[in-house]
Amino acid sequence: MQVWPGEAYPLGATYDGAGTNFAVFTEAADRVELCLLHDDGSETAVELRESDAFVRHAYVPGIMPGQRYGFRVHGPYAPEHGLRCNSAKLLLDPYARAISGSVRWGEEVYGYHFDAPEERNDLDSAPHTMTSVVVNPYFDWGDDRRPRRGYHETVIYEAHVKGLTMQHPGLPEELRGTYAALAHPVIIEHLVELGVTTLELMPVHQFVNDHRLVDMGLNNYWGYNTIGFFAPHNAYASWGDRGQQVLEFKSAIKALHEAGIEVILDVVYNHTAEGNHLGPTLSFKGIDNAQYYRLADDPRYYMDTTGTGNSLLMRSPHVLQLIMDSLRYWVTDMHVDGFRFDLAATLARQFHEVDRLSSFFDLVQQDPVVSQVKLIAEPWDVGEGGYQVGNFPPLWTEWNGKYRDTVRDMWRGEQRALAEFASRLTGSSDLYQDDGRRPLASINFVTCHDGFTLHDLVAYNDKHNEANGEENRDGESHNRSWNCGAEGETEDSDVLRLRARQMRNFVATLMLSQGVPMISHGDELARSQGGNNNAYCQDNEISWVKWLDPDATEETTESALLDFTRAMVWLRKDHPVFRRRRFFHGRPVEGTHDELSDIAWFTPEGNEMNQQDWDTAPASALTVFLNGNAISEPGVRGERIADDSFLLMFNASPEPLEFVVPVNHGRQWQVVVDTARSNGLPPEGEPKVDAGDRLTLMDRSLTVLQRPV
Repeated sequence: MQVWPGEAYPLGATYDGAGTNFAVFTEAADRVELCLLHDDGSETAVELRESDAFVRHAYVPGIMPGQRYGFRVHGPYAPEHGLRCNSAKLLLDPYARAISGSVRWGEEVYGYHFDAPEERNDLDSAPHTMTSVVVNPYFDWGDDRRPRRGYHETVIYEAHVKGLTMQHPGLPEELRGTYAALAHPVIIEHLVELGVTTLELMPVHQFVNDHRLVDMGLNNYWGYNTIGFFAPHNAYASWGDRGQQVLEFKSAIKALHEAGIEVILDVVYNHTAEGNHLGPTLSFKGIDNAQYYRLADDPRYYMDTTGTGNSLLMRSPHVLQLIMDSLRYWVTDMHVDGFRFDLAATLARQFHEVDRLSSFFDLVQQDPVVSQVKLIAEPWDVGEGGYQVGNFPPLWTEWNGKYRDTVRDMWRGEQRALAEFASRLTGSSDLYQDDGRRPLASINFVTCHDGFTLHDLVAYNDKHNEANGEENRDGESHNRSWNCGAEGETEDSDVLRLRARQMRNFVATLMLSQGVPMISHGDELARSQGGNNNAYCQDNEISWVKWLDPDATEETTESALLDFTRAMVWLRKDHPVFRRRRFFHGRPVEGTHDELSDIAWFTPEGNEMNQQDWDTAPASALTVFLNGNAISEPGVRGERIADDSFLLMFNASPEPLEFVVPVNHGRQWQVVVDTARSNGLPPEGEPKVDAGDRLTLMDRSLTVLQRPV
């Protein structure tokens, strides 16, 4: 076999049509072997003799796409010094573009013996671990173009590749649960009809099923356990895992783009699947443990702000390079449209505390590729000072956990300050305005993958996670949920009607709020997880979306909620007053020739609210006027934007209340939303409402009135 010196850049395995260049960084190694793996279980070792700036490299002619490989790193095994090299462990390439197989858990993939953790384990891991794969980078993208949706146009749909598609009756069985299913017309049609602009996929970076879960007969379903930051997860591929997963993923992106749908990836750059000092040796740990991970004062152990056993070392230039190279790869080569960063506060921990000016944010800010896509932070982690909602740099948007908590509390009847609800409804200026950000920095959500589904939020007071095998100890215990009078499944018609109304209330509030709305997959179909609020390990019907029966003719709670959700999304899309790009001024806007303020707040009696009302009124009943004739931001060509005006009437109290239509903000109105109705929408021809009229709002309901521009 010929072996040429090759190049130190790019890292990973780079196929050029005639052979493959291999390059891997390690400062800890004395010697590195590239192991080319054969289907009979044998391997050919090639020593990487060339080294530039601690990057070992070689070019091997004739190595084609589909070739499996790994590295064996010879060097010191001295955990007391943070070093864990062990040539008996076949290691994944940190830059592998595809990964084949899965881990067969046993002592072989660990660097120590189970019965003697201080002793080095020299059992060969090759037959038991995953392998890297050389991929063909060439793909016919045709005229693929990113939809480039502005945040003010964006409706995010958070989904799991398998969970969304596994039970869809219109999908061929061999495609269910795969990337190919995402590209199927029945899935795309559902998203388009719903009004979704942006599909946010839960982790699709190659991840590992934890040893503990496998022993329990469970799986890491959510996928927040990454081992390959460049590789699409192979279990979601229907074609194969020798690089076919890359082609299948690209094909899905291309099909979604053709439908005008962006794709955002939920990415996990805060930790890896190698766990703590008792975790396996799969890649980074054996290549250069001290360069990749945050080690404790005693370097045998790991600092952990993620709750997973380890955290990546964000002040290491090699970790920062890995992350930035990965992000650019997914944008340039895989054509994704942005990222949602899991536990993003950990990425800001350059030393110990969360640092808004950390190197990671500096790199993102100046990067000409990454800075131009959607960047969404989950603005917290489990470390000290990790709750950072509102504190990320101006380029970023954030999952607004305060929005979720405030809206949940209001509709379940928990007393909250009225001003806080007002702020959440109007884009959370208290969180984002002081650093130059806009309402669109707030990613608004009521539910997401983590926690109760929308159905379960109104059906359970308590979590029911017994299926997770931890005696219901896992998962959040304070869910801000309310079961509407009965825990779980019930045949009580009054309870069921109230639950359906509450789900409509949440959907309507989300779509009427300034900011960027996010729907959790299946919520539009009243998906239930049976009260499990931590279904991370439930790769089964507990977590999978149950779709409507295509042959059903009668309206159900699920079909009615789907219709209502579609109507609310499209109401938002049709009216720019619900998706403003600037915060409200609270006064008339110059140049609009309208004497009315751009927003006004009223008591149920129709009186404009004064400071005493703000200080004393509970966040349960109020009217909001949105002036469509006082939108301050211009259109794309500088034109003035004018829209219809709306009155939003909220009654979150447990009793029916009478609301007076304000007398000075429009003479005649049309009811367009009424969540007290079974479908949430009034029939066509509904009589108009005049200023000064009195409307009785059912307990826990909201009504929207519209006045044409």
